[in-house]
Amino acid sequence: MINRLTSLLQAANISLSDQQKQQLVAYVGLLDKWNKAYNLTSVRDPQQMLVRHILDSIVVAPQLIGSRFIDVGTGPGLPGIPLAIVMPDAHFTLLDSLGKRVRFLRQVQHELGLTNITPVQSRVEDFPAEPPFDGVISRAFASLTDMVNWCHHLPGTEGRFFALKGVRPDDEIASLPAGYHCDAVVKLQIPQLEGDRHLVIIRQHQA
Repeated sequence: MINRLTSLLQAANISLSDQQKQQLVAYVGLLDKWNKAYNLTSVRDPQQMLVRHILDSIVVAPQLIGSRFIDVGTGPGLPGIPLAIVMPDAHFTLLDSLGKRVRFLRQVQHELGLTNITPVQSRVEDFPAEPPFDGVISRAFASLTDMVNWCHHLPGTEGRFFALKGVRPDDEIASLPAGYHCDAVVKLQIPQLEGDRHLVIIRQHQA
C-alpha cells in the first residue's frame, strides 16, 4: 500500500515524509475496517480510497491560506484528516452532526497520534466560531450558496471558503448570495481519478 501511495504521490508531484505516508496508509486501514460496520464511505476498495479520498484531499493543500481550518460535514474525516497529516503546522476542526462518524474520528486521532485535529459533533449552524477560522473547507456540501449561508459565521474577516467540487460549478458561482465573490477556481490534477475536480475559493466582500 505504501508503494502504491508513493507512486501516486510522485505522479502528483507531492513529496511527503515516510511518517506522513504511514499515517495516510494507516488512516485508509482504519477507514476500511470501520466502514464494514459504520458505512462511512461508498468506496469499498482501499486501493481506490488512496486515489478518491487521500489524493483527492491532499491536492488542495497548496491552495489553503492560513493555519486554522474547519472541515464542515467532514464525514469520516475528508478532506480534514489527510490535510492534517500533510499540514502538521495547521489545525483542523472536524465538524459532523453524526455521532458514529465523530467516534470514528476520535479513534483515528488516538491511533495516529494526531494533535492538530479537533473532532466535534454539532450541526454547523449551532457551532460557534471562537475565534473565527482562516478557512472553511467542505467536500460534500450541496451547493456553494448553502455553504456560505450555513457557514457564514465561521470565517474571520480575511477568511475564505474552500469548496471541493467535481465539474466546474459555473451556475453555482453565478448565483452566489450578495456580499460574496469567487476568488478563484483551481482545476485539480489527480492521477488515476476519472472525472473533473475543482477547488472553488470564495470570499466575503470587505465593507
